[in-house]
Parts: sequence; C-alpha cells; structure tokens
Amino acid sequence: MPVRDKLLLVGPLPSALEKELSANFELLPLWLEPDRANFLQQHQGQFVAGVTMSRHGCQEDVFSCLRNKAVVCFGVGFEGIDLRAAELHNVAVSTTPDVPTDCVADIAFGLIIGIARQMLPAAQFVQEGRWTHGTFGLTTRVSGKRLGIVGLGRIGLAIARRAQGFDMEVRYHSRHTVKGVPYAHEPDLQKLAAFSDFLVIACTGGPETRHLISATVLKALGPSGYLINIARGSVIDEDALVQAIERQEIAGAGLDVLAHEPQVPAGLLQNNRVLLLPHMAATTFETRSAMEKLVIDNLNAFLTTGKVLTPPV
Repeated sequence: MPVRDKLLLVGPLPSALEKELSANFELLPLWLEPDRANFLQQHQGQFVAGVTMSRHGCQEDVFSCLRNKAVVCFGVGFEGIDLRAAELHNVAVSTTPDVPTDCVADIAFGLIIGIARQMLPAAQFVQEGRWTHGTFGLTTRVSGKRLGIVGLGRIGLAIARRAQGFDMEVRYHSRHTVKGVPYAHEPDLQKLAAFSDFLVIACTGGPETRHLISATVLKALGPSGYLINIARGSVIDEDALVQAIERQEIAGAGLDVLAHEPQVPAGLLQNNRVLLLPHMAATTFETRSAMEKLVIDNLNAFLTTGKVLTPPV
C-alpha cells in the first residue's frame, strides 16, 4: 500500500468529517498523546496540514510540525488560533464563515421569542397537566420592540434583517461604523443597552471582548431588558449576569453559549427567566454538512494551489 500523507488533528472532529478525511489521509490525534511536546518534537515537518475546530483552537507549538503550513478550522471563530504566530511561521489558516449564519440568526430569534414569551415554561405547564387548574399568565411582546446588536458582522446583519419582520427598531454597537446599512450606530455600549428591549451579542470572542457585557452594561439594560448571547460565553461577565438575574436587575437571558461549557453557573439553572441551550445554534444537518465540505475544500485548495479559500477576516 502507498504511504498516505499525514494530517494532524488538534482535537476531536465531527465523525463524518473524520471519516471523509481518513479516506485520503492518515489521521494522528494530537489530543490523545500523553506527552504532547515530545510527540510534536518527534513529528517535525511530517504533516501536510493540521485540522482543528473553533473550540480547540491551535497554538504555536503545532506549526513547526506542518510540512505544508496550513491549519484548516471547522467553525467560524478563530480566537483560539494564534494568528500572529501563524503569520510568523507562514502558516495559512482557514475557517468556515457564512455557512452557519442563517441558522445562528434563527436561534437568536428563537431565544428572543422563547424567553420573552416564556415558551419553555408554558410548554411544561401544559405537559404537566397544570392547564386544567388555571391559566399560565402574561408574557412579554416581541414585535415592535427595540433591538440592540453588539457586533454587526455577518450574523449580526442576519439578525437585524430578521428583526425587520418583527417591526423592530434596530441599533448596533461595533468598533467601526458599518457602511451601507439602515441601522443606527451607537458607539456607547451602555447607551445601546439602555435603548434595548433585547440586547443580542453577536461579536467575536477573544481577549478584546472578554467581559464586554459587564455589570454596568447589565444595569443599563435594566429590569425590562433581555440579554441574548449566540456569540461566545467569554463576552459576558457570568458572575455579573448571575447577580443581575438573582436581583432581577434584568428581565431575563437567552444563552446558547457559556464561558466554561458544558459547565453552567448554578445561578442560571432552574430559573424561568433564563433560557439555556447547549451551544446548538450551528448544529443543523444542513449547516454541519456545508461546513464539513468547506473544510475539505479549503484543504484541497491549499494542497493544490498553496492558498486556502476562506481565511479569517
């Protein structure tokens, strides 16, 4: 049998993607190695590329093992990949942007409607047979409310477009004004929070946005405002959020991401004013398949042309 090229897997991948990669490459799982440093030292320059996921990231110690100098990533987020070191080592990096945009935006609005209209507690109310003993109670309207978006990238824009169907006034906060959009830019995050009935987090993660949503921002959001996060858990100061929920300083929160997944702060559990999802915004059959294909396409493009199709932007 001919010797197959080796791929370094930084962390576990979706099973279908691993299966497809294994048809053409020998896969070596770095995360199973008991002595990472020794393994990498012994395999200098032996891998045609590395493959990772946003949640695993990729650090500088991996780059010297890559003969063809590429890391292809399954996922949109790249804050866990050391891009500065990648540039120094002349390592090309790719992600899978655009593909999950619509599904993530859908979940953002699912969280908005779910928490405001109390859909999960209402469903439990019926399932547990309590409807026969009385009515459920009042909930909060969504249509016509004010929506603040933190980060108006691809996903933020998709959320804003959906908001138009709900007759919402939309404003956004970002480091730079986005040209050509009909939404008002609010450079002061606290002012955006004070404006918002629903404050949706759609920015990138990483050190620059860590705890961007602070106790001060939550206080500005106020007792009638809801916090929605489909970005990264690190963007929210979770201790401050727990305190805001316990003290009823905000109306509630809908979260698809947490800072230390799958660990959930105790103060966010068993509370009807918090709707929690298991980081599932992009996990649809359609999105998963398209993301896996883009990983393969990026890898093949680099091995053929020396360039990836979708570098981080």
